[in-house]
Amino acid sequence: MWFSFWRSRDRYSLDELRFLIDQLTKVQNVNEANKDFVIEALRSIAELITYGDQHDNSYFEFFMEKQVLGEIVRILKVSRTLIVSLQILQSMSIMIQNLENEHSIYYIFSNEHANYLITYSFDFRNEELLSYYISFLRRAIGGKLNRDTISLLLKTENDEIVSFPLYIEAIRFAFHEESMIRTAVRALTLNVYHVGDDAVNRFVARAPQAEYFLNLVNFFRDQCVHLNQIVSDASKDQGIDATSSISTVVDEIEDNLYYFSDVISAGIPEVGQLIMENILRLLIFPLILPSLMIEPREAYTHELGLADICSLYLLCCILRIVKIKDLANIVAAALLCPLPSCPKKSDAKPNGILLAQCPDAKTQSTDDKNGTSSSHVFLQDRFKNCDSTPFTPRDALLSFITTGNDVQVSGSLCVLVTLLQTKELDESMVDAVGILPQRKQHKKKLLQALVGEDSGDEQLFSSRATKVESSFTTELDTYLQKLKNYGGVSCQSIGANMNPRMHRYQVLGALVDLFCRSNISAETLWDGGWLLRQLLPYSEAEYSRNHLRLLKESFINSTICVLEETRGTWPDLLKTVICDEWIKCKRAMEASSPRKDPKCILMPSHKPVITERSLLESSFSAGQRTCETVKVVFVLLHYLQSFLLGNVLPEQPPLVTEVDTPENSRAKSVGIKAATLKTNTEINLVDAVPCRIAFERGRERHFYLLALSVGCAGWLVLLDDFPLKPHHGVIRVLAPLAGCNPRIDGKNSRWLHLRIRPSSFPFTNTSNYTAHGKLKSKALVDGRWTLAFRDEESCKYALNMILEEINLQSRAVERTIQPLLDID
Repeated sequence: MWFSFWRSRDRYSLDELRFLIDQLTKVQNVNEANKDFVIEALRSIAELITYGDQHDNSYFEFFMEKQVLGEIVRILKVSRTLIVSLQILQSMSIMIQNLENEHSIYYIFSNEHANYLITYSFDFRNEELLSYYISFLRRAIGGKLNRDTISLLLKTENDEIVSFPLYIEAIRFAFHEESMIRTAVRALTLNVYHVGDDAVNRFVARAPQAEYFLNLVNFFRDQCVHLNQIVSDASKDQGIDATSSISTVVDEIEDNLYYFSDVISAGIPEVGQLIMENILRLLIFPLILPSLMIEPREAYTHELGLADICSLYLLCCILRIVKIKDLANIVAAALLCPLPSCPKKSDAKPNGILLAQCPDAKTQSTDDKNGTSSSHVFLQDRFKNCDSTPFTPRDALLSFITTGNDVQVSGSLCVLVTLLQTKELDESMVDAVGILPQRKQHKKKLLQALVGEDSGDEQLFSSRATKVESSFTTELDTYLQKLKNYGGVSCQSIGANMNPRMHRYQVLGALVDLFCRSNISAETLWDGGWLLRQLLPYSEAEYSRNHLRLLKESFINSTICVLEETRGTWPDLLKTVICDEWIKCKRAMEASSPRKDPKCILMPSHKPVITERSLLESSFSAGQRTCETVKVVFVLLHYLQSFLLGNVLPEQPPLVTEVDTPENSRAKSVGIKAATLKTNTEINLVDAVPCRIAFERGRERHFYLLALSVGCAGWLVLLDDFPLKPHHGVIRVLAPLAGCNPRIDGKNSRWLHLRIRPSSFPFTNTSNYTAHGKLKSKALVDGRWTLAFRDEESCKYALNMILEEINLQSRAVERTIQPLLDID
């Protein structure tokens, strides 16, 4: 029989299909002797059915007549060979995926053979078999689901589904250790949810199937705790591997949240409610919000604790990705209520900052049967007996902004910006947090004026209660009641005493305090500047004189820092840096949203904040400080000051374009007029000092040294004597004058040491950086010159000449930026 299989026939013919099926029906048992024929027959049948579906319906009619599906199931039953099981799954997958005729698909699904294959007890210890099985469920059957086909895979009683093997078997593997299997299962479940069948929707939302959504959130919570541990380990080892590990876990967490979002978008109200309740009860209430009051070392070591930066990141991601109106508003309401530890504001400290320690978080237990969490009771107990002025998560965010480190500030700003941009958040809740944008404030006041009884102008800017404010209180009370229902937190009295105007003052004050700090990075301060610009009101009465005073004092201090940079390492390029950062700052402040992704909270920039100047620092470090000084404490503050005073910031900074060079300058004496200089140029040797230098070991050369400055430009020049023209030389070597740090050797008074920094500013060329913000190894670094003079007097003369030209260059740079130093 087996030899007849290999005889010559038309491969794509009905006779071939008839022959294969006839031979397959004769197989009574699958063993080593006939397994190859069975495998080839199964593969060929799938290929022929696919061909017939596209070219000749008689193929599939013959397939149905001979009840080949039943034969395939029989072969599976009598087979004890793993490879045959693999071939059956593969052949069925290929055949179903490629069928386009609806009647053919209905036939495949309309008998119990498909469900038999779905529920068959395969040996899933074999990874390859499991992969084929999941592909069969996801790509073959799941890919053909619609309102008509899904009903063929169900069993119903009294219009209610009692059995749905495809869904039940798939979610068994929802939390498999292999990510590809988890992804396939989730894709299949989304296909089921998005079919839109009411009976199916009721089935997946009731017990015991609803436990899947509880397990989903539990799985997500475990990932959050794992992220916390990875971030803790990365804080000890800030290498590329640590960053890569964080990125991997972050991607998984965000994939989970996007899956939640996709499930919710299917429009099954009960499922959206289940997801929201579980996120609140298993994650937000017991972990994220209380962690703002736990010291980082406790959070990292606690079994179910989170560090502040992880909590801030997760809060941002949940609000950004999971689009549930009640979830967003309940979270905002929870920010206004006391944390479980309930410290007083006088001694309260947020995570990692304050002295007061909150009690260790109790380990929650979950009732898997009804899907409820003991966190409801857990929060209720911890919120009792609070002081009349308790410390709330919102207070913790503001405290991070005013006293936290750079990462805490960045995370808190990210949360506030996320709340501001969350469309699901009611305007009344945004106002309660104190971040209602200026345009919406104005719209609200206009509405108050229209419904109020007083005159328009008086009512427009008054703070007395109106019908609109009554509506605000009602909306807030609604979400406070839901907060009590889900978290056991009773804060009803807060709604009656809520003062959005005071909360807005607090946020404005925290942001102004932030701009007065010198230990925060530029990117973080720009985020704060963006948020402040959104909140700035239309009238000066909305912010206090103290705010203006603090900003002005900070701006004055910043001008001192900028003036120090005119005498630093990069004064010749300070004008260029200001112009570049001016444009970037203006673009960032006026953008529709900050460009920073929430994951940056976990992976902060390697760029340091402004540090003190040191003689031993490299020009690269000095350049970092110059950039930070310009864009943090100068350009940003200049922008905010101008905006507060009602001035329009120009597209380019108001700088002096040209600075006159004194007539008695050394540059004019040697015949240089333009602010450019090139090698091989002939100049006068006036004031040039003979010296020796070795650029290679054992090869000493004789030169003349000159220090020259023209406007903001300056050079150290080494010249060769020009024999054809007395007292003239040819430029052979040029180096930047600024940052050379001239110093006479301590042991040999005829030696002069000079640092030679790169001629180009490394921060204007992004190709000099890796993806993580570090300088590439091949980027330019500082050089060193040691010049030897014939006597001590010549060495001192050269030193004084260099210092004189440095001072001339610094004064020219200062005159160039002078218009920026006066905000008026």
